[in-house]
Formats: sequence, structure tokens, C-alpha cells
Amino acid sequence: MPRAPRPKGLTIETYNEKRDFSKTAEPKGRKAKTKGHSFVVQKHDATRLHYDFRLELDGVLKSWAVPKGPSLDPHDNRLAARTEDHPLDYGSFEGTIPKGEYGGGTVMLWDQGSWTPEPGKDPSKTIEEGHLHFRLEGERMKGDWVMFRMKGRPGERGEPWMLKKVTDDFANPDHGEALVEEYVTSVTTGRTMAEIAAGEDVWESNRGGKTGGRTRRKAQAGPPEFRAPQLATLVDEVPAGSDWLFEYKYDGYRLLLATAGGAVTAWTRNGKDWSDHFRSLVKAASELPAGCLIDGEAVAIGANGKPDFQLLQASLKGGKAELAYYAFDLLVDRGEDIRGLSNLERKERLAALLKAVPAPILYGDHVLAKGEALFNAICKEGGEGIIAKKASAPYRGDRSKNWLKVKCIQRQEFVIVGWQASDKRRGFRSLHLAVKDGGKLSYAGKVGTGFDTKMIEQLSERMRPLALDAPALEVPRTAKRGSTWIKPELVAEIAFTEFTTEGVLRHPSFIALREDKAASDVVREVPQHLEPAAKKAKRAAKQDRATPASVGVKISSEEREVFPGEGITKGDLATYYAAIAEPLLLTLGERPMTLIRCPQGRAKHCFFQKHDTGSMGPDVFHVPVKEGDGDTQDYLFVRDARGVLECVQMNTIEFHGWGSRIDPLENPDRLVFDLDPDEGLDFERVKEAAVRLRALLADLGLKTWPMLSGGKGIHVVAPLDQSRDWPAVKGFAERFSRAIAEVEPTMFTANIRKNQRKGRIFLDWLRNQRGATAVMPYSVRAREGAPVAAPVSWEELDGFKGGNAFSIRDVDTLLDRAGTKALAGWCQAKQALPDA
Repeated sequence: MPRAPRPKGLTIETYNEKRDFSKTAEPKGRKAKTKGHSFVVQKHDATRLHYDFRLELDGVLKSWAVPKGPSLDPHDNRLAARTEDHPLDYGSFEGTIPKGEYGGGTVMLWDQGSWTPEPGKDPSKTIEEGHLHFRLEGERMKGDWVMFRMKGRPGERGEPWMLKKVTDDFANPDHGEALVEEYVTSVTTGRTMAEIAAGEDVWESNRGGKTGGRTRRKAQAGPPEFRAPQLATLVDEVPAGSDWLFEYKYDGYRLLLATAGGAVTAWTRNGKDWSDHFRSLVKAASELPAGCLIDGEAVAIGANGKPDFQLLQASLKGGKAELAYYAFDLLVDRGEDIRGLSNLERKERLAALLKAVPAPILYGDHVLAKGEALFNAICKEGGEGIIAKKASAPYRGDRSKNWLKVKCIQRQEFVIVGWQASDKRRGFRSLHLAVKDGGKLSYAGKVGTGFDTKMIEQLSERMRPLALDAPALEVPRTAKRGSTWIKPELVAEIAFTEFTTEGVLRHPSFIALREDKAASDVVREVPQHLEPAAKKAKRAAKQDRATPASVGVKISSEEREVFPGEGITKGDLATYYAAIAEPLLLTLGERPMTLIRCPQGRAKHCFFQKHDTGSMGPDVFHVPVKEGDGDTQDYLFVRDARGVLECVQMNTIEFHGWGSRIDPLENPDRLVFDLDPDEGLDFERVKEAAVRLRALLADLGLKTWPMLSGGKGIHVVAPLDQSRDWPAVKGFAERFSRAIAEVEPTMFTANIRKNQRKGRIFLDWLRNQRGATAVMPYSVRAREGAPVAAPVSWEELDGFKGGNAFSIRDVDTLLDRAGTKALAGWCQAKQALPDA
């Protein structure tokens, strides 16, 4: 194979050009005269977390950035973006590069060792030809590996490569992530990323000092201040709808962990510092970055592997138990207050934050839209219940209906107000309980089960100094006989079946004392019924919904059937678009568009229209666009619901849009890949391809969102920050698609010809060129059943059976979904186009 020309931007000279050595003490780039075969991997948290893989060759470190790190699964191809050669001295660095300098961020020396090229091969030649086969003898990476360059164009800025494990004794096909998940500390110093970032070695200029260019400084970041936690409202049923995420209701103590770069404070729900009570959890959380405030539950794990509240109580009194912390929310992320983000956005940030942190700090996972099934399963296993959270809601430090709790059995806190003596044993026979109801303490009956001898002795000691001459509240006459009354200060958690009509507990059982809750906060929890309120809200929303008349557009021939045989009229179509206009315009607004108009209905002649012919209403605007032949044509765009309805009045069914807005027209704000399957391929294969595409784009640092096309396919969409022009976006889309089709030819093809698909999925990158369009979210399609292009979330994608899961008749559902997280932040991000 002939040697390819040396790509610009990968040499040691480029390394020097990117750095100002008057500001950074990084070693100046030069080739070493010695020849060796060292290798090093540096974990680098800069703009994005990645792993810098470096091989010593020809006197320099050949370097690649591997976003997800190495995989031990031989089936995984890990993207490795080739970067400029680095000097050999660079391989010993661990510390931080100051913010503002090139590569600014935290660097960990994650692995080091030696490498041996494939026998009989000259790696200096094969690397230029685009492939390497070598054996690693590192402290973590071992065995045979291969790297190969994906097809690119001569002279392009970067080189996309793939890193892959060869099947051998060191491979692990069942757990490819074993290396990056298990090894989270430095191979030389044993420090975590947080400890390094806290201010150890900093690679900045200090030429006048005695440290040889490196200085040592201590981070000043303190822990975030305490913030009141959000509380859940008790309800009697699992809420319905797609805008809910559901979590296990952990049986433990609510804790907020505040991190400060190696130091952690554990706050109770009332703002008490209980760091000493949970030392093992505080120590484990010290590996987290500074400036985070995490909400979660501390639990003790019983012999059955489940949280055990009584075991947790015992451990706080000196017992030994396996403690864990289930983190389920993130309030502050490395100094950034994110409480205003939606639940799902915060949980995504939390999952990323905890990815490299080992047990006992655990991510409190959730399910979407399957709350009833989760609740039934938990109750069957003897669990306490579930927490339902509004996926699109921000974090609020109070009790609201954005967080709901549904319990398998009744269980809550009560105030202990007295006790009855036992005639058979020392201590008490039962405890008198009370709860605040209507602003004052009300008697709630007695509890006489759930105690063991040791617990009775401990409770007796706690109650003795609180004795009163008379009860602190009104109690039944029959309860007074043989009773001793105490100040209402101690709080107990009690399980029971129900309240009687007199407000007394039926079948109560003592669980434990609650040291983390004040008696003044204990109120009777009455489960609220959701259905009437939900129905009322739904009716009100429907009454308030926009219509063509309220928008101010007169629709003619309303009764004409647009979808023959399905009873869907032009009036129905206009009513749909009036209702859905707000979420539709989030993407369609001020974007050059192409309309599909069907004057005689979808089954007759339909045609595309992209230029302004003067036939549209006054709220359908035009933008002059210079086309390839030099002529200027007026392209259509709309700004509001009136413009949308004026298009519908002119028999528009579908709305397709450019990848850019009218300003700036030449800089796209979205990247769209249309997954178009070969005839006969089922939708399961399309979903599999979409998820795979998501992972490949994530390797390049792009966050994506899926959309059901309304047909048989899926669109994978990545928002852009409009920093690159059309040629750059088109070039990236084409190179990426062709490279992926070459690497994974059994799944993808980048060839538009249908006879080239043969059981594969066409990765349509052509939507990303100037003048091309893609169907807009919430647009109706001119197809049987009046399907709708519908945004969905990655979490719920697996539950859909086709790309036409929603239709015009699902407007209520689509509107409900549009306000949920799964969708409130759909495709709303600012991302730079990668250089690869």
C-alpha cells in the first residue's frame, strides 16, 4: 500500500505552534535522539473528558484522543482522534494545565508501560499507511491491540482512527468497560481526578522559582452551602402520562453531600452536619469533583441485598453494616447551580458525574413511563414504594406535586407523647403517638409491636428525662390509665394499615426513631387522589388550546377530506396545527422551509414548494437566497402560528426545513442523520442502528436526540452552535457517514442507491447540505393514517414499535409530551462541530 502524504497538523511543530511557552511550562516539542517503545495513557478532563493514548515512535509520542477510553471487548471499535505528536517529556506529566491555556484542565497519568510492534512490521511505515498492530505491557492495558485509520480526505485537519482490542487472554467481551470503571486513580500517585484538580502539580510558567516550571497550589473551592431538599406529596395511585420518571423509594436517611475537592459535608434534610455519622460515605464521596451538591439517600444493605432501615439505625449507634448512598439528584454541578434544569437533565448530569466513582456511592436510576409495573414489582418484593417525579420540572426546596410518593403500605412519622408501663417486663408495654393535624397535635393511638428488649431499654432511657405531669394534648380517657406522659420531642417511624374514622392507627408497628426529623415537622399524611385534578387540568388545557379562529386565520373548505377514507378533514388538519404550533415553531420558526401541498388530498397529486409565488398569506415571509447558478430566489419561512395556519389554508400537509435559520443562513444549527432502512428490515433493527449512531457521535462529543420520522425510519439530530459553515457541516456529515459505513458495513451504508442497501440502513447524510431539508418535529406526514414526526427521548425509544407511532389524532398526547423533560430540552444545546 503506498504511503499517504503526512497530514498537516499532526507534527511536533504543530505541538509548538499551539502553545505559548512564555505562559506554560510544558516541555517544548522536539524529537528525541533515543529510540524506545514506551507508551502512556493520560486521563484528561479538558473541554470534554477523554483518554490521551500515546505511543513512543521515532523520538516523539504519537498521540490519539480516545473519548470513551479503551474497551476490553474485541467487538468494540473505540474512536481515537489523531492529535499532534508530543515530546517524550510529556508522558510523565500529571496535574492541571491552567484554564485558558491550550488543553486546560486536569491530567491524570492513568497507565504506562512498553509496547511491541507486530513482528516483521515497521510501525513507522504502517502508521502512515493507516494501521498499527502492537502488544502492550502496561500496568492496566495489556495484550494485543490494533488501530486503523478511517477513510478521510487528503489535507483534512484531523485523522479519525479506531482503537480495538484483539481477542486474547486479556480480552473481556462481557465487560468491555472494566478498565475505565475499575481504575479511577493515578497509576503513579494513587490520586483521583478530584484530588489532582484540588491543586497539586500545576503546569504553568514559574521560571523564576525553584520548581523547574511546575508550581504547587491548593484549591480554594469550598463546598456548596446547604439548600432545602425537595419533598414529595403522598398520593394513592401511580400517576399516568409520559412526563413522569419513577424511582425506588429507598428506606434510609435523606442526605445532601457537598463536595470541596477531597472534603465532603453530609447534610441531613434539616441542615444538620452528619458527616461523622456517615464517615464511610463521606470518604467515598471525596473522590468527586469540588463544588457539587448531591441529593440522595443513605441506606444500610441487609442480608437480602436490600435497604434495611433498622439495620441503618443500629449502624448509627455503633453497629457495623454495609452502607451505601443512592444519589438521585444534582443541585450544584462543579459550582454551577442547575436547580432550574429539568429533572432528566439534572439526572443526566448526575449520571455523568458519578460514572467514575465506585461503590458505595451509587447512581439512583429510574424508569420512564412504566411506573405501575415498577410499583407492583417493588410491593411484591416487600419494598416501601416508589417516588414519581415530573420529568420536566425544576428542583424546588419544598413539598410539591412535582414529586409524588406512592407507598405499598402506610408508613410515616409520629411524635411519641407517652408510654404505658408493662406488668411483665421492665420498661413499657406500648407508646402513645400523636401527629399534627389541622395545626395542632392529635392523638393517633398506641403502638405495642416492633420492639426488642434492647430497643425498649434505649427508648426508656430517652423518655425518662422528658416526663410530664399531664399529657401535652387531649387524649381519650381510656388512654390515661397506667400511662406516663412526656414532652412531644421524640419522633418515631411507624408502619400501619390505615387510619380509623376516629383518626387512630390500625395495626401499627414500630420501625425506628427518626433522629433526622423534628417533631414540629410531623404532620398527618393523607394520600391525595390524582384523577379528578388530572381530568380537570386536561379539560382546562383543552378549552384553552389555540384554534384557527383564535389564531385569526379563516380556513376554507373545512369539511373537505384530506386523508380519504380516514375521516380527517382540512379543518381537522388546521385544528391540529393550531394546537401544536408552539412546539412546532421551536424548530420551524425563522427557518427556510419547503412545503408539501396537496390541494386534492394526500392520495392525489402533491407537490413541493420552496419559493414564494405570492400565493401565501401576509404572515408567510420570504428570505432572498442566492442559489448555485447565481440567481436569487425567495424562500419561505414563518415566525408564528398565523404563518403556519396560512400555509395549511393553502393545503400544506408537511413542513420541511433547512438545517439553518434565516440568520445566519450560511451557518447550520443542526445536524440530521436520517436512518432509512432497506425494504423488509424491521423497526427493531432501525432502533438498534439509532442507538449505535448515538454512541458513535457521542464518541466525538456530540449529544443527540432521536425523532420518529412518521414513516419507517428515525432521525438522529444533533444541535450545533452555528460556528461552522455549510461546507464544513456537509463535509463532516459525509466523512463520518462513509467512515461508519466502512467500519460497520453489515449495519450501515452511505450509498443512496437502494440496490446497494441489501439488508442495511442508509445513513442519509445528504440532509446536511445547503438547500436540503428534513421533516420538522410535529409535522404531519402525507401518508396513510396521518402520522406525525414525533420527538422522543433515548430512554423511551425502545418502547416504540414503528416510526409512525403518533398521528394527528394524538394531539393531546403530543402536547402533554412536549411539556415533559423527555422533551422540554429536546435538541436544545449549543455544540461545536467536531474537527474529525
